[in-house]
Amino acid sequence: METKSRTLEITVLSAEDLRIDNKPVKKNAYVVVSVDPFNNKATKVDGEGGSYPSWNDKLVMEMPLQTRFVTLLVKCKGSRGEKTVGLARIPVMDFVGGYSPATCLQFLSYRLRDPKGLKNGIINVSLRVKEPLQDCSSQAAAAGGGNAATIGLGIPIDGRRDYGVVTGIPIWTGYPSNSLF
Repeated sequence: METKSRTLEITVLSAEDLRIDNKPVKKNAYVVVSVDPFNNKATKVDGEGGSYPSWNDKLVMEMPLQTRFVTLLVKCKGSRGEKTVGLARIPVMDFVGGYSPATCLQFLSYRLRDPKGLKNGIINVSLRVKEPLQDCSSQAAAAGGGNAATIGLGIPIDGRRDYGVVTGIPIWTGYPSNSLF
């Protein structure tokens, strides 16, 4: 089964030193996360954080395989409408295809740029790519001879290989793979 997208789990944590026209943001900041022009989600509005808002909002989105950037647009609601505070573009290569697996949770911080292109604060996020369930189970079935319940991981302690079962998951015993004690 070929997938044309992957699931992105992004948690918008907080921002630091947000300003509009060189004045600190007072309240009502929120973030719009976009993976393409037709796929975006917004965090809740932080009504109290001022120029140091905190959202801690987890957003789950489908991200097409050809996506190169995830865009974070910080906005502020005011009595005169919405204003753009800053924008950050996260290269997908920062969390996919690097030194750590894409499924590992990664904490990243990015510089925001205001509409004039000037530095305007920092945004903090955590993100990871969630593997589709069918991919995980098919990998497990291939590794375990079709029975995913017998897959386990053992870590040698004191050079011994005969550990038995830990928390109900069979692990390496030093015997052939089909025999468990």
